[in-house]
Amino acid sequence: MNKKLLFSFLTLLGTMVSVNAQRNELGIRVGMSNLVGDIGNTNYILQQPLDLNRASDWGVPFYGGLLYRFNFNPHQTVRLDLGYNQIQFSDKAAKEEYRRNRNSYGKNNVYEASVVFEYNLFPVNNEQLSMASPYIFAGIGGLMFDAPKATLNHDFRRNADGVAQAPINELDFVTTTEYTMGRKTVAHIPFGVGLKYKFNHGWAVFAEATFRLALTDQLDHSKILAKDVVSNYNADILSPATGGSLLQTGDYFAVSKEREAAFIGSRNIGDLESRDWMNTFSLGLTYSFGRPPCYCD
Repeated sequence: MNKKLLFSFLTLLGTMVSVNAQRNELGIRVGMSNLVGDIGNTNYILQQPLDLNRASDWGVPFYGGLLYRFNFNPHQTVRLDLGYNQIQFSDKAAKEEYRRNRNSYGKNNVYEASVVFEYNLFPVNNEQLSMASPYIFAGIGGLMFDAPKATLNHDFRRNADGVAQAPINELDFVTTTEYTMGRKTVAHIPFGVGLKYKFNHGWAVFAEATFRLALTDQLDHSKILAKDVVSNYNADILSPATGGSLLQTGDYFAVSKEREAAFIGSRNIGDLESRDWMNTFSLGLTYSFGRPPCYCD
């Protein structure tokens, strides 16, 4: 009995390995991505793709990606996506008057990795010369993007020789801001629709609309987090009590924290509880390698 079970298991394992080798697709796709957030146009589709005034500096918004499909059966597929998005956002393209008057703008470089489940309405993954089928998909993934950071430099006023002046009161110091960019990673939820056309047995072309709900409000740089704001304190004038910068003691320190909070509040715009969307329209080409698929019940 045990020998029969072992033989059956090995036979099934061999069949699965053989079938797996028949169900693989590799491909590429290119397209254009747009952002729906607190800055720029709010159209989820048919959005103006770029600010023509800055096209010479930024180029054209671009999406490029690689994909791998594993076809479980003629209808069902699991797909791995790796992609790069250069997104642009400009209030000049917005419909809302207050956004156009604000005139904020920017761009971001977003890298994507995701796993999605596809369902084809027709058995396009079966063995045939050609076939077309619409499909739907949804999944989960991660985004790595550029996010703003800031350093607030608190310093006493200086004379013409650059020497720090003794303070007259706790407001007698200046605060300047330095911006930098850092890399962040967040989760996102991709879903969408597409149309796949298989031809010459192993080749396929497809067109796809992908919508991504990003679990962040920072893709458009409209929000800066408190943890990404760092304060530096000039140490030319020291506190007799602590031996550290006088600006980090008493009322001076309290005022510096008030300025830090005011900076974060003034820097953040739009709905701070919202989440950004990044949407892509793309065309792709895939090739199925191995023998033609043979799906077994």
